[in-house]
Amino acid sequence: MKALSHVAPSALLMLLRDAPISSGKVGFAWRVAVGAAVERSTYVRLEGRVLIVDATSPQWSREIRRSSNVILQRLQDFLGAEAIERIEVRGA
Repeated sequence: MKALSHVAPSALLMLLRDAPISSGKVGFAWRVAVGAAVERSTYVRLEGRVLIVDATSPQWSREIRRSSNVILQRLQDFLGAEAIERIEVRGA
């Protein structure tokens, strides 16, 4: 028997990938990918295949840019590789 903590991430991935892209789905994937603190300090929207990230401060902009490759990979894992091509960060 597998522990719930091992099954839940796989189930979450399946649910996210199967649902159509929406602002709610992108926002949820963003929060899961970056955590609550970053999510509270940013606003995201998908324009085509580019995720636009508006940060509330220059410090958050810098941190997101620095981590954008890791964040992009996580988002692609959640949403599918074709959903997001790149992340564009805009400062406060």
